[in-house]
Amino acid sequence: MIDVIVVGGGPTGLMLACELRLHDVHVVVLEKLDKQTEQSRGQGLHARSVEVMDQRGLLDRFLAVSEKFQVGGLFGGIAKPWPDRLDTAHPFGVATPQPETERLLNQRAIELGVEMRRGCEVVSVSQSADGDADGDEAGVSVELADGTQLNSRYLVGADGGRSTVRKLIGVDFPGEAATVETLLAEMEVTEDAETIAAAVKEVNKTQLRFGITPPVNGLCRIVVPADGVLEDRATEPTIEDFKKQLRAFAGTDFGVHSPRWMSRFGDATRQAERYRVGRVFLAGDSAHIHPPTGGQGLNLGVQDAFNLGWKLAAAVNGWAPEGLLDSYETERHPVAARVIDNTRAQITLLGTEPGPTALRELFAKLMDFEEVNRYVTGMITAVDVRYDFGEGHDLLGGRMRDLELKRGRLYAQMHEGRGLLLDQTGRLSVGGWADRVDHIVDVSEELDVPAVLLRPDGHVAWAGEDQQDLLDRLPKWFGTAAG
Repeated sequence: MIDVIVVGGGPTGLMLACELRLHDVHVVVLEKLDKQTEQSRGQGLHARSVEVMDQRGLLDRFLAVSEKFQVGGLFGGIAKPWPDRLDTAHPFGVATPQPETERLLNQRAIELGVEMRRGCEVVSVSQSADGDADGDEAGVSVELADGTQLNSRYLVGADGGRSTVRKLIGVDFPGEAATVETLLAEMEVTEDAETIAAAVKEVNKTQLRFGITPPVNGLCRIVVPADGVLEDRATEPTIEDFKKQLRAFAGTDFGVHSPRWMSRFGDATRQAERYRVGRVFLAGDSAHIHPPTGGQGLNLGVQDAFNLGWKLAAAVNGWAPEGLLDSYETERHPVAARVIDNTRAQITLLGTEPGPTALRELFAKLMDFEEVNRYVTGMITAVDVRYDFGEGHDLLGGRMRDLELKRGRLYAQMHEGRGLLLDQTGRLSVGGWADRVDHIVDVSEELDVPAVLLRPDGHVAWAGEDQQDLLDRLPKWFGTAAG
């Protein structure tokens, strides 16, 4: 039996598969498409996702093919300088087109031994909570379009906003339908760059959902408001749709031609009522959709996977404490809800009516205040995400930024995806949890607490110096001590 089937081979599914393989979990990724998509909806990684890649030793791969960027408070089309004192050692994002992100994660997944199966469409999902009469263990049965049957202990739907898995397990997806729609494509243009830049600047005075980027490998990224909202969102736009809308806003179609891909997106916001049904989980766009304002969608999905991966591996490997799997929804559902809310606010700021225009002007002035800029940037980049672990030290529940240690950097010690006790006292011990938690005796001038216990995703599970207090906390996240 397969340990975990991941349905969907996009960034979320690939990141999850990599996390699971760090713990020797047998993973099969089922992807409906025969080959990797060329569409690049996600354009990069924000600071928290940059941290995630560094925690797993992947950041250098991204930096080798990407440019760093610093835009503070990129909110509703309002860009400000990067704020001071943002709580991260990685004060930048990386501009990586989604196909490149998928390529790098797929490369890593293959290195780790993930089994990739393309051209596989899931048509049925059923679960057995208590096993069957023959003594087979509980699990999930999946049927593919070609009649193939697969069995696994757990299944994760990471198959996008129109998730088949979500529909098959009967999870509602409430929210708001699209009120505006935008066309997006990569294609060639014949007009010169100077003329295009001048036209975009003029249109952006009143319409911020319009843009044409400089060509990369001969292709420009075109963004233009659509003419209304289609009921069938799956209908792909035509090049004539683009030409018509470009002429409507800029008075010219810039000679666009030879599209590599074309698509449309709206401002619909929806969130799954539940992220878990028995042994089936939802992650990424399967669990939440929202407008792409602020560039948060791909990042949100990758961070879902980073939260779920080690917990699911703990269940497979038999040491997950009670409630650990449920903590995935408890922690990640509020994070997605906040992203949905901030994208709703951004869509309002992007409006062309007098009210939204006045609001955008006011908000731009407010973001000149350092504290406002830092708050908005922390929200967009997700470095301010803090889970509710109850009362305790101020660090509790937040993720630990990378620290300079005597032996190097903190994140360099986290590549294997295990828990970590950073002990500046040299007097502590992880006891019977040494098979799950690394104990590092080292000091950092950047850490003003004697010791911290980090979960595999880098969030602080305990801080202090009392050995018994530490031993009392370890079972909550790492189960029963080994005998």
